[in-house]
Amino acid sequence: MLSHSFVANETGHLDIYSDTFTKVLDVIRKDYDRRNNEGGRQHPWKAMDLLKEHRFGAITLPEELGGAEATHVDLFSAAIRLAEADPDVAHIFRAHFMTVRFLLQDRNPAAYAMLKKVQEGAVIGNAYTENSKHRAGESQYDTKLEKENGHYRLHGEKAFTTGTYYADYTEVTAMLADEPIKVILPVDREGVTLNDNWDGFGQKMTGSGTTSFHHVFVSEGEVFSSTDREEGYAPIPHLYIQGIIAGIMKRIASDAVELIGKRKRSFFHGNTTNLKQDPQLQHVIGELSSYAFAAEAMVLAAARSIDRVPAGISDLGLEHQAALDGSKVKVAIEELAFQAATKLFDVGGASATKQSANLDRHWRNIRTLASHNPTPYKARVIGNYDLNGELLPANAYF
Repeated sequence: MLSHSFVANETGHLDIYSDTFTKVLDVIRKDYDRRNNEGGRQHPWKAMDLLKEHRFGAITLPEELGGAEATHVDLFSAAIRLAEADPDVAHIFRAHFMTVRFLLQDRNPAAYAMLKKVQEGAVIGNAYTENSKHRAGESQYDTKLEKENGHYRLHGEKAFTTGTYYADYTEVTAMLADEPIKVILPVDREGVTLNDNWDGFGQKMTGSGTTSFHHVFVSEGEVFSSTDREEGYAPIPHLYIQGIIAGIMKRIASDAVELIGKRKRSFFHGNTTNLKQDPQLQHVIGELSSYAFAAEAMVLAAARSIDRVPAGISDLGLEHQAALDGSKVKVAIEELAFQAATKLFDVGGASATKQSANLDRHWRNIRTLASHNPTPYKARVIGNYDLNGELLPANAYF
């Protein structure tokens, strides 16, 4: 494999600040570009194999479990860089890191056994959401887990199961009697069907299709108590989306530079025949570079707010501040991101709009990511907090 020339550090995990990680990202970026240029539904298997081999999914594990003990600033820095190389792959790992966080907090033998799988390179996808009558965040699911002769059987269908198509395991939310429960099981188990049927116009290769479960065997050690009813503020999965957008914005800036460098002729009404010396094009490049810088800085500032929340200790003040900061990032970053995706075309002629150039993918990807939670809801509650001191909703889906 391409990765055989890369060497992880002595602890066995991938150092996200090392030359090795830079080389891994370079391979992923080139593979992403190749798949985009060739068209069709080409999956990022090379990227996933490479990141599994280097145990990227283990970076947030503590050192005693073979991880890098990455802070949230570390995690989001890595996610932004990965999104710049391939936003689909960065998105695939979103649910994985959320499940790892849950397992680290669970502290039981089954969780420890699953974390050992992660340390070995396993990736965990998600099977949370359903197309049902229940409201998001209501902690009610049509998927059922039923007791049967000392074990369980799982039945149901999940939508938007991002990452599961490429994962080794998936985390499923289900109802056991009247209580929400979590199940983590292998995706290749009999009765599990993975469908790559996501038809969105952006983030096309994230595997965000449907996953169905038909009379699937589940052992006692694969069932975990759900934190749905007590989860409260959950800024990490929402901020992770903004991290992907920040990575895309960095790619927009570099694509603009590349676009100018590739042009063979200047604009008739331009300022100079040397496009790199054209003040107007320099101005656009400066804007795009600044937007990308601001986006990354905002995400990492909110990540530092999350790092201030003490592990294993409830501090509602710090938790609310982290959620508030993350919400502000969403409102601010999307305005800059949509502008950047449009301004990219100000440095190119009509050839930049060719489907083969695929530069419209940035807007489509940003729009898809931004649609996870409507921004007006975020803006309103921020304003209500500033005006009236009303706290943000303590709900993981907000």
